[in-house]
Amino acid sequence: MNKWTLFRKASRFQVIPVMLIPVFLGALGAYVWKGEFHPVLFTITLIGAGAAHLFSNMINDLWDYRNGTDTAAKNTPEAISTNSGFLAGGIMSEQAFARLTWSLLGLGVLCGVVLSLYSGWPVLVFGALGGLIAYFYVAPPIKFGYRGKGFSELAILLSFGVLPIMGSYYVQTGDLSWRSVLLSLPIGLLTTLVLFNHHFLHWQADKEAGKNTLVVVWGEKRALSFSKTLLILAYASLLLCVGMGILPVYALAALLTAIPIYRVYGRLQEHNAPAAYLPLMGASVKASIRCGFVMIVALLIQGILQ
Repeated sequence: MNKWTLFRKASRFQVIPVMLIPVFLGALGAYVWKGEFHPVLFTITLIGAGAAHLFSNMINDLWDYRNGTDTAAKNTPEAISTNSGFLAGGIMSEQAFARLTWSLLGLGVLCGVVLSLYSGWPVLVFGALGGLIAYFYVAPPIKFGYRGKGFSELAILLSFGVLPIMGSYYVQTGDLSWRSVLLSLPIGLLTTLVLFNHHFLHWQADKEAGKNTLVVVWGEKRALSFSKTLLILAYASLLLCVGMGILPVYALAALLTAIPIYRVYGRLQEHNAPAAYLPLMGASVKASIRCGFVMIVALLIQGILQ
């Protein structure tokens, strides 16, 4: 495969919208609420956030491989691995994989430094928090993604909701706003749902490797109930944003994006084979991206009309 294909597959580039959507939302919040938009700063923010997200994907794969969870997933019958497979499958050496991983972090740091020179030092705080969360999600000595106490879910909500939206808003305005925090909740919770649901695909292998996700700790029945609760909270927060005037009323069209995933839940039993969760995973990703897209369009229309 060519270098671009190699990079795209190793970094799981196809899921990058879950990071870029919050950056768009934060910048649009600045445009709608304060009438500020700086295209160059926005572009650098997109590049930096995208690089940080791909770093997160790859450092997760790197440490899951070192901790043995990828190998366990590969060797466990019926388990569906969600990593790139480049290390466990021997497609790329650990050294080359690590070099590419840290290069992405370097690009993200460079963008953060440039943005801080224009918008202020808090940009570095947003970036540092995101980087530390990404690294210690699976890296020792903390490995909070292995502890099964909800730390990983909170980390995803912060990393793919609160931090990128607040950070993007701050880059444009130089201010912090409670509205940006509330705006982050629908997309942040939906992305948390995506990451939570992917644990169903290989929870037996995680258990064998000592990775105590909430699915491992709670079991399928309780974890499925929590998954549904996350979905409800995500769309309830959308209603809250509309009710408080943070989003225009026509953003309620995003509620329609919940229908496909709601139907998938109806087809699941209390206990299911890992493959049965593939439709849930796919529907979760689509709900997150589609809801985020509707929110973006709604804010853009509001900004143009006002």
